[in-house]
Amino acid sequence: MTPSRRNFLTGLSTAALTAPVAAQNRIARKGRIKQVIAAWPFAVGAKWTPQDLISYTKQLGIAGVELFSSEQLPLLKGTGLVCAATKSHNFERGMNNKGHHPEIFSVLEKSITATGADVYPNFMTFTRLLHTTHHKNGSNVSIEEGVKNCIEGFKKMARVAEKNNVTLILEPLNSKIAENMKGHPGYQGDHIDDCVEIAKAVSSPSFKILFDVYHVQIMDGDLIRRIEQHQEFIGHIQIAGNPGRGEIGNNQEINYRGIMKALLRVNYSGYVGHEWIPTGDPIKGLEEAIAICDI
Repeated sequence: MTPSRRNFLTGLSTAALTAPVAAQNRIARKGRIKQVIAAWPFAVGAKWTPQDLISYTKQLGIAGVELFSSEQLPLLKGTGLVCAATKSHNFERGMNNKGHHPEIFSVLEKSITATGADVYPNFMTFTRLLHTTHHKNGSNVSIEEGVKNCIEGFKKMARVAEKNNVTLILEPLNSKIAENMKGHPGYQGDHIDDCVEIAKAVSSPSFKILFDVYHVQIMDGDLIRRIEQHQEFIGHIQIAGNPGRGEIGNNQEINYRGIMKALLRVNYSGYVGHEWIPTGDPIKGLEEAIAICDI
């Protein structure tokens, strides 16, 4: 182990949340891509608490975190970190079913109005499963009915977002992979082009698409062309290796250096979230991933 690597890991194990970060420990040196780390994959794969994630993020010298709940956001106070995408309503019950609208409206309005756009710019939202008869107020909906319900509901919530200067970001999820948290069979908004059509119909500056490169690769591919085609509707980016939703290095198929260059070409100014599940040393994986994206 090199002295610099040893010093870096020692710093990670002993740093307090407010401890200063030495310049030589910062991995993201160019900073043209604003990078953040998602909470849940590192809770699953590395057993990190939110406080751990905050500490390591500061040590790595990137912009912040993502996928904190609104209740966890106070943990970021005084850290100088952003939460680039905040969790919101239930994962399986979404806007495509009117029976779920009251619940979703309540959760989104409460979350949006309780936070500030300067530190918490984006809030997650979803179309959800077509068939939710096993959920309270659930039912089966057709694709056409689901799209209509989504547009109606998202228009209403976009007005709330506009008033509070934040953005709702709709995430397409792959429906091909049945493994837990790597795919979502039965999910309606599984194709990026269909979600963009919903965004066009909502027609609000406060309603955008979360372009999850991992999910789009599985369902549609042609990643750079789609980034270029849909650039005006992209409000956030998430990344992971495919197959497996692990690290983004050489043991997977997506060329993330090329993806980052494409984002710069289209003048993307949002955040890029590392939403991959660590399969080895999480710090080593993040060092490599941050360097890949720091072009």
